[in-house]
Amino acid sequence: MAGPQFSTKDRILGAAEELFAQHGFSGTSLRQVTSRADVNIAAVNYHFGSKENLVNEVFRRRMDVMSGHRLERLRLALAERSGEIEPILAAFVEPALDMAQDRHGGAFIRVIARAYAEKNDGLRKFLSDQYGHVQREFARALAGCLPQLSKEELYWRLDFLGGALTYAMADFGLIKRPSGVGEAAHRQRAAQELIRFAAAGFKA
Repeated sequence: MAGPQFSTKDRILGAAEELFAQHGFSGTSLRQVTSRADVNIAAVNYHFGSKENLVNEVFRRRMDVMSGHRLERLRLALAERSGEIEPILAAFVEPALDMAQDRHGGAFIRVIARAYAEKNDGLRKFLSDQYGHVQREFARALAGCLPQLSKEELYWRLDFLGGALTYAMADFGLIKRPSGVGEAAHRQRAAQELIRFAAAGFKA
């Protein structure tokens, strides 16, 4: 019984993610989601209860994994290269770009962009409540390397890093992947350049 339940829930999440990426949150109806997932509205209500909860769970499915990787990388950076800012930034940047490279994560990148563009107070509160501790862990680690920065300055710069990372994840900037360069190599170069850029910004 658990198998079919999981399969139905996963189909709903996948359909919702694709539709949110295409049409945004307000532009996607539950009827569209049920049609794409080939389920009835009762299945959505059973697994999620509301559209707001469905939006939140689309984020949780990806963010839990990425946040776990970030914190694991951060612990290693602090243990092995204490006092260096670049490994901390790599722990923040690289798991996100790895997710963007994953074929299952492509639509989610556009969903993140939608979250930036659309005003959704409920979603912002959910993300703050669930993942704010990740930001605070990185802020604490960076503060240890940058005692000259006030807390306000540090959080401004973290915000700018988050925006730049989202832009890099979406891969719609001026730098296109050259022919003959694989996707993984291109993402690695993007991570290197972003880490270098961010490090200079934090140290300024």
